[in-house]
Amino acid sequence: MTSRRKFISLIGGGIVVAAGAGAAGFTLTRTPKEAIRPWNNPGASYSDMRKRFLSYAILAPNPHNQQPWMVDLSRENEIGLYIDKTRLLPHTDPFNRQITIGLGCFLELLIQAAAEEGYLAEPLLFPEGQSPQSLGDEPIAIVNLRKSNTVAAEPLFRSVLDRRSLKEPFDLNRPVESSVLDHLEKATLEGVFVNSTNVPRELEALREISWQAYKIEIQTPRTFKESIDVMRFGKAEINANPDGIDLGGAFLETLMFFGMLTRENIGEVGSTAYKQGLDMYREMLFSSQGYIWLVTNENQREDQINAGRSWVRTNLAATEAGIGIHPISQALQEYPEMSDLYQLIHKTLAPSGGTVQMLGRLGYAPLTPPTPRWSIDHKIKSV
Repeated sequence: MTSRRKFISLIGGGIVVAAGAGAAGFTLTRTPKEAIRPWNNPGASYSDMRKRFLSYAILAPNPHNQQPWMVDLSRENEIGLYIDKTRLLPHTDPFNRQITIGLGCFLELLIQAAAEEGYLAEPLLFPEGQSPQSLGDEPIAIVNLRKSNTVAAEPLFRSVLDRRSLKEPFDLNRPVESSVLDHLEKATLEGVFVNSTNVPRELEALREISWQAYKIEIQTPRTFKESIDVMRFGKAEINANPDGIDLGGAFLETLMFFGMLTRENIGEVGSTAYKQGLDMYREMLFSSQGYIWLVTNENQREDQINAGRSWVRTNLAATEAGIGIHPISQALQEYPEMSDLYQLIHKTLAPSGGTVQMLGRLGYAPLTPPTPRWSIDHKIKSV
């Protein structure tokens, strides 16, 4: 909302924090520098090439910023990728589909980072088998690395450090050009089908579906609690646990200071924090100026991995084009309360069949700060 960019005025609370030099100084002091350190010159401090490549892979988008990856570096020239089962989202992602997509994003950035140094990274997916119901202790992939004179660098890799999932209201006066949609559609891998729209009546329908799906998620106690449980409130919490959903910055930390934004009241239906969260998300969704979605014919684990690889490529292409992209997954979630909208979104976006793996809203907005990350040293599996 316009008001939160210039001042905070909480009617009834009597709190007004005016913008100006003091507010700007406060904003600067609230940056969680430790939590965003992995974005600063990744790879520079590692002699092990695998850690250099992985220091880019950990910047991949993933559900709720859970960073669900663990790696095994016990074998030379090889990276074993595993799931961290403490990072799953059983209520909103009961079959681990979205988590698997996040692992696909990770693999794609790993492959691109290796190519930058002339290495071919070849992932063998699920070498010990897979389950459509859940992820277990078996490896997600074994990635073999070998020097190659023929491997080509990926042009999209230039946008890795500027890539964001832009969770902001988009400029209502700046539509998404069809040429931009064409550019994004070219980024996906073979076997993942992509479509997009900037048609006003289609935008209106997708905004409404997305809004209704979001309301179901936060009005279903167990699914909303799953989000609240991984929220990090303020600079200290974010630096201590650079994962999950970060709630920081001058505006939100001022609300925290005055007790108007807490882990307890954000989930209390009817509270100021709850209502403000609804208003902010509605503003975001209804500012969408375009949509892009990915579909696979099947819904095996390999399809989900490839959807993730394609999604991060689409995200990088959006960054390259100077446009914002924000994944909105609520209507794609597979729990009973969402089933009607799940069917509707598939009827709308995949009328010929298949699984809608990803849906994103598009538009123009200023670049936001990077999302907190654990360093790769925190993600090495003990053997």
